[in-house]
Amino acid sequence: MNPCPRLRFAATLIGALCVGWWLTGCAAYQYGSRSLYRSDVRTVHVPMIESDSFRRNLGERLTEAVVKQIETRTPYKVVGATEDADSELRCRLVSDTKRVAAETRTDEPRLLDLGLYVQMQWTDRSRQTLLQRHEVPLPSELLQIGENGLMVAEVGQSIATTQQKAIDRIATQIVDQMEAAW
Repeated sequence: MNPCPRLRFAATLIGALCVGWWLTGCAAYQYGSRSLYRSDVRTVHVPMIESDSFRRNLGERLTEAVVKQIETRTPYKVVGATEDADSELRCRLVSDTKRVAAETRTDEPRLLDLGLYVQMQWTDRSRQTLLQRHEVPLPSELLQIGENGLMVAEVGQSIATTQQKAIDRIATQIVDQMEAAW
């Protein structure tokens, strides 16, 4: 009786079992940016961001920035209608401020501080909150995000460019909140 066929069979069986265990152990593993986001959400509806500001077009510009961030950084697809979406991201620009941080000797503004403050709410079709952040002392369905920008007129900055930088940074923060809890 030759022990070689039995050894080959045993080695093949052990190898197949190891590969099977390895594959089943890594079946739920995700890699890349997909692992950062919820797997039960595929589409998001982002209605026009409402603005309590008297400055024109801030809500529209912020909506555009949020949609771009969602489309480029997440696996989610932005859809135009609530009925077609798995979830809805509602935001409201609750405040924008502009104050003089530094003046010249002749009382001309030299450095301005711009601030934008947004409340966001991300819900699924059944209106259940999808945000998992509980360390913010606000009602559980609302999350408030703020961003400041400094404008220095001497170096050629304008209010519009400073606002756009703040809008882009706040859109990034909003999309950061859409990441799944670990």
